[in-house]
Amino acid sequence: MRFVMADLPVRDRYKILVSSVTPRPIAWVTTLGKNGVVNAAPYSFFNAMGDDPPLVVLGLLKDVKTGGDKDTATNIFDTGEFVINLVAEDDIEAMNMSCVDAPREVSEIDYAGIKTVPATMVAPPLIATSPVSFECRRVEMLEIGPRQVIAVGEVLVAHVRDEFIADRERLHLDTPAMKLVGRMHGPDVYLRNSDTFRVPRGRYDPADAKG
Repeated sequence: MRFVMADLPVRDRYKILVSSVTPRPIAWVTTLGKNGVVNAAPYSFFNAMGDDPPLVVLGLLKDVKTGGDKDTATNIFDTGEFVINLVAEDDIEAMNMSCVDAPREVSEIDYAGIKTVPATMVAPPLIATSPVSFECRRVEMLEIGPRQVIAVGEVLVAHVRDEFIADRERLHLDTPAMKLVGRMHGPDVYLRNSDTFRVPRGRYDPADAKG
């Protein structure tokens, strides 16, 4: 079937995107509000976008009921700082609890019993159990359309737990050992990143041309 996205209700566009663009990595974002409350929320509209400077992007959907910014976007607008924590299998329950629509004055860190440690260059804390955390500074906030904000951040500091560094000299990480999870289709379907395979990258050779 052919879908002209502009002709579809917003919810149907969302279904097509999240059911086909998979798997998506999860950014478990911690921010600090002007009220001093630490917010934690997972986002799967997320990825790395460059290395010089090292950039990440977050797609932050607005509140369906009010049309306003949720806590994460509000806090990034206000402070310019956030931390992206990657999600391991053991953290799924706590991450899921932090998805709840809690009042702005309630910290998901406390609600879900999430352990944190201080960051070094930004105010929001790191999630202690995350295999990898990125301390980020806002580069740009793009309000594109009435329902979403795109946050572009520069990674100032990357924290990788020691047990996941396979070779310190060559900076090889033991990614499979991190047991990271990704989002699939629907509101509650996740993926383990354990089923991998290799395809060596080739070199251009005219003799290999198929056409």
